[in-house]
Amino acid sequence: MAMAEERDTSVAAPAPVAPTPVVPPPRGRRRPAPRRRSGVSKVRRTTALLLVAALVATGGATVPEPPDSGWASPGLVGGGGWPFAGVPLAPDQAEGASYLPDSSVVRLADGRIRLVPSGGDTPITVDASDPRVDRAVRSDRTWLAQGTVPASGGHRDMAARALLDLRLLTRPNGASLASWYSKWRYCWPRDSAFTVAAFTVTGHPSEARRVLRFLARAQNENGMWAARYNPDGTAVADGRAPQLDSLGWVLWAAWFYRVRANATDELPTLWPMVQRAADHLARSLDAEGLPPASSDYWERDHRREEDPRRPTLGVVGPVLAGLRSAADLARMRGEGGKAAEWRRAAQRVSDAVARQFAPYGYPRSPLRGGLMDTSVTFLAPPFAPADAGVTVAIGDAERKQALPNGGVLPGERWSGTPDVAWTPETALFGLNAAASGRTDEAMSRLSWLSAHRTSLGVLPEKVGPTGMPAGPAPLGWTASLVLLSLSALERPLPIP
Repeated sequence: MAMAEERDTSVAAPAPVAPTPVVPPPRGRRRPAPRRRSGVSKVRRTTALLLVAALVATGGATVPEPPDSGWASPGLVGGGGWPFAGVPLAPDQAEGASYLPDSSVVRLADGRIRLVPSGGDTPITVDASDPRVDRAVRSDRTWLAQGTVPASGGHRDMAARALLDLRLLTRPNGASLASWYSKWRYCWPRDSAFTVAAFTVTGHPSEARRVLRFLARAQNENGMWAARYNPDGTAVADGRAPQLDSLGWVLWAAWFYRVRANATDELPTLWPMVQRAADHLARSLDAEGLPPASSDYWERDHRREEDPRRPTLGVVGPVLAGLRSAADLARMRGEGGKAAEWRRAAQRVSDAVARQFAPYGYPRSPLRGGLMDTSVTFLAPPFAPADAGVTVAIGDAERKQALPNGGVLPGERWSGTPDVAWTPETALFGLNAAASGRTDEAMSRLSWLSAHRTSLGVLPEKVGPTGMPAGPAPLGWTASLVLLSLSALERPLPIP
C-alpha cells in the first residue's frame, strides 16, 4: 500500500475535478452579457488560485476528492479459468448483488449472474443455469481448497474474499496491482511484498513465487526498484524517485516465503535479487548507521518531512527488517561472508534506531516532539522482535491517530482529509496486535475492518466519517494485511 501519490492527496496534485457543466438559459430568454470582472474579483480569484497552489505544494490535503471520482465500485467481478481477470461491478448493479459463496461470481438483484468467462477479460450477464456459472464457481472453490482460509473470530468470509481479490489483482506475469482503478492500477514493490507473504501464509506458494519472480525481473542492476510498474512490467516514467523502503520489504518477503513455505528450491533463483538489494542497503548506510532520506509508504518527498536530512521510520524500519532477512537467507544458503556482512549492517541500523528514534518515543522523524505514525509497527512483530519501548510507542501512535469512526489516520496531525480512516494503517495496528499475542485488540481491529467492507464484502482503501467506503475496493495491501493478521491468530508468524 503503498500509499501512492494518487492514493494520498497530501502528496501530490489533487485528482482532476470534472468541469462544471454549463447550463443553457431557458428558451425565450436572452443570455445576459458577461460582466467585466472587477479588480476586487480578480484579486480574490488570484488569491484563491495561490491558496490552492500552496495547498498542492504542501500536500494538497484539503483539496476534496470530486464526488464522481470514478473509483466507486463494490468490488471485482471474476470467474474461473486462466488468466484470472477482475472487472469492477458497476455501481448501478450493486444494490442487491452478492458473490456466490467462495467465488468471484456475482448474483445480481434480478437473479442473473455476472462473471468473466474463462480466458476472457470482459464480463457477461447470464442466467443462473448457464453451465459457465458452475465451472467458474468450482474453479474458485478448488483454488481456495488448495490452501488454507484463516477463519479466526468468524472472519472466514472476509479472508476468502481477500484471497480471491488478491488473485484477481495478480497478473499472469506476477505483477500484483494495488487495485483496479487507473490511478491504482500499478504494481508497487512494497505492496507486492505483502502479497507474497499473504499468498505464502495461506498455502498458495505458486502465486507467491510468481510475484517474487516478477520483482526479480524488474529489479535494476544496482539493486533498486522503480517506485511503481505498469502491469506489463515496465517502470512508470513519471519522475517519481525510487523509494528505499521497497528494498527492505522485498527482502523480508523473500525471507518470509523461504521460511514459511520451506522453499529451498527457489533460493538459487532469488539469490541474485537478494544479493543486489542487500548490498545496496548495506552500502547506503551513513556514519550514523542510517540509510539516506527517501520517500516511504506515504509517497511524500522527504524534503517535506519534519527532519528532511534524515530518513523516516517508514524507511528505517523496512531497511532493518530487510537486512536481517537477507542475513538469514545468506546463512541458509551457506554464504557465511555475506551473512556476517549484512548482519553487521543490520546491527548498525538497530543501534542507530536506539540512538536516534528511541529517546523521542519512536516518532516518524527522529527529533524531539516528532509526530507519530503507523510505521512504528515496522519495528515490532512480525517484522522485528518484541520490544517493550516500541510496544508503548505503538499504543501512543494508536491514540494519536484514532478517529471517531473507529479507524486510524496514517499519522498524527495527518495533512490529508482529517476524518477519513485508512484501512492499511488500521490493519497494520491489527497485525502487530495479532503477532504480539494481543488477541482481543487484534480481533477488535479485524471486526472493524469487516464491518466497513463494501456491500459485496470487499475491503476498501479508506472509510469515511459515516462509515462508507471512501476509496477503491479492493485494496491489495489491506487484503494482504488482513490475511496475515488472521493467520497470525492461528499460528505464529516468523520474525526475522
